[in-house]
Amino acid sequence: MSFDRLKEKLNILADAAKYDVSCSSSGSNRTNKNKGLGNASASGICHTYTEDGRCVSLLKILLTNHCIFDCAYCVTRKSNDIKRAAFKVQEVVDLTINFYRRNYIEGLFLSSGIFKNADYTMERLVAVAKKLRLEENFNGYIHLKSIPGASDELMREAGLYADRLSVNIEIPTTSGLKLLAPDKKREDFIKPMVKVKNEIIQYKAEKKLIKSTPKYAPAGQSTQMIIGASGETDKDIMYASNYFYKNFNLKRVYYSGYVPISYDSRLPQIGAEVPMLRENRLYQTDWLLRFYGFDITEILNEHHMNLDLDIDPKLSWALRNMNEFPVDINKADGRMLARIPGLGMRSVYKILKARKFRALNWDHLKKIGVALNRAQYFITCDSKDFETRDLTPERIKGYILQNSKTKFNSARQAQLSLFS
Repeated sequence: MSFDRLKEKLNILADAAKYDVSCSSSGSNRTNKNKGLGNASASGICHTYTEDGRCVSLLKILLTNHCIFDCAYCVTRKSNDIKRAAFKVQEVVDLTINFYRRNYIEGLFLSSGIFKNADYTMERLVAVAKKLRLEENFNGYIHLKSIPGASDELMREAGLYADRLSVNIEIPTTSGLKLLAPDKKREDFIKPMVKVKNEIIQYKAEKKLIKSTPKYAPAGQSTQMIIGASGETDKDIMYASNYFYKNFNLKRVYYSGYVPISYDSRLPQIGAEVPMLRENRLYQTDWLLRFYGFDITEILNEHHMNLDLDIDPKLSWALRNMNEFPVDINKADGRMLARIPGLGMRSVYKILKARKFRALNWDHLKKIGVALNRAQYFITCDSKDFETRDLTPERIKGYILQNSKTKFNSARQAQLSLFS
């Protein structure tokens, strides 16, 4: 095949892959061996910055943008009038190796439209990973998108060669999926997720007995939801996420705001993009559930169906539960400290450690890194300052917003950092 045609394929299939945001990874420890290529370290490979500030990259493409389904929200739906292309298995292998040798990438993120059927497509995805591992001795990071409805046999094989597997559940609610993708069934998304979960559990059990047990999806599995396409509330989205975290041991759930691509009456109008701030709030809520000890019903419930856009969800919860405050920073347990606005988990650990040696005051808390512009309204410490303030939730919210400095202030969208 000519270079020009290969370049055209790459342009088409890389562009089609940009709508999938679930390409970050963590937890894989596939090390280089036998003088092979690549190394998927514990920090993982992703399209963003790692915790140590390192920027990493990967080849992110579709195997093909042909698809037998006509999902209203998808740019590759069969009814869409776009250029179609498909890579051969060997072409993806060659691209990955050549890009890696030129130091363009550190791994591969491979997804695909569904052509013929689920097993036929999944088999080709697995073939790419298998060739990279066995024929090219490639030890870099590989993330494969699992095809809904793929057989258990193929899902098992996929996990032996990929670092991470993921099945996009696409629409958070069953009713939304039925409306926008009537040819798809939620059960087809669940089946491969169950298989991967069970295989990971089995691998961990066997590893304790046999050290040479082959790794199975060492970076776990993840999923992605398209938000804003079917009118779901934030409660619908986060309850669905909570369900998948608890039942399938997911590493991550990714939230991708729907980008209007069609004039379909079932979808939001062209130009009605989902605010980036809504994605941010969902990720912050996700963080609260996984690392801060919150229960989903505390943040979203029948009385609070959507997240506040002007303040982060932890602050929103605190303002609705002022009876829990103020908290004595020198006496409260770790669980309650983690619920104070302005305290991240690092600050919580530092406080628990530091107060063993002396009672902490405002200066100590500032040095620890506590965001006092928020925390001061919810805590007491070894000082009389601020302790006699009696403010309503509305006034506290107003003071905090007034003193917040973010890149969205000009648009009155205070997109706060992820729990500083």
